[in-house]
Amino acid sequence: MTQRPEVTGFFDPRTWSIQYVVADPATGKCAIIDPVLDYDEKSAATATAHADTILNFIADKGYTVEWILDTHPHADHFSAAAYLKDKTGAPTAIGEKVTEVQTLWKDYYNWPHFPADGSQWDKLFADGETFRIGNIDARVMFSPGHTLASITYVIGDAAFVHDTLFMPDSGTARADFPGGNAGQLWNSIQAILALPDDTRVFTGHDYQPGGREPRWESSVAEQKAKNIHMSVYKTEAEFVAAREARDRTLAMPKLILHALQINTNAGRLPEPEDNGRRYLKIPMNLLEGAAWDD
Repeated sequence: MTQRPEVTGFFDPRTWSIQYVVADPATGKCAIIDPVLDYDEKSAATATAHADTILNFIADKGYTVEWILDTHPHADHFSAAAYLKDKTGAPTAIGEKVTEVQTLWKDYYNWPHFPADGSQWDKLFADGETFRIGNIDARVMFSPGHTLASITYVIGDAAFVHDTLFMPDSGTARADFPGGNAGQLWNSIQAILALPDDTRVFTGHDYQPGGREPRWESSVAEQKAKNIHMSVYKTEAEFVAAREARDRTLAMPKLILHALQINTNAGRLPEPEDNGRRYLKIPMNLLEGAAWDD
């Protein structure tokens, strides 16, 4: 019998992100996936409203947090992993290829002494590695393409794919960030679509096409039949051509240079300087050639 975790999504309209609490109802054990630390780029202020909402939900349910999981270092929001680890004591985890992202970005930020070894997390998952949430079996699938480090968590009958597949009416994720690759993205999506048809698919963003209400759950069968990219582009070459053409028209996420210095450090904010303030570091003219917003 397929194990079916209880999945609760929390939508952040500022970044169109979905955060998840994934629980084994039988044991009350749970994991938090891709939590958001609130950040206002205009004032550079941070807050913990979304993370605290998750903590309150977990407290109300009487759950115990076993894992704080990120699918990759996000380019459009700050991870709340460090904050939630401080509050719950639960270990943080991400895929082991995060070291490749760290190596790339430590050069961009001119951080010669930054440890690009993944030691900022408690656990680095290998491809195919298994773990448990309560009594529910979980495993890790590497899903590169959107980033070098992207992974999918398959927890019981649920797959958390984040920036790989979106809802069927929104298609697939971009592959033009540093380290991204549309061909790798195609292969990663094929592996996800090879899961059983009734596998529940939970995406990490929803951009509400046509102004509809936010949605984040579909199935492998729905994705194969209705995804506006995967139901149309039947070969890798067709997909790559279409994905790359689309990506050339997209502006960079407004927080990419803010977020990667936080998220390659497991959600830790920069250390305060001698005046007690924290400072972000923004490399200028790094992402040349990207489209500009009007």
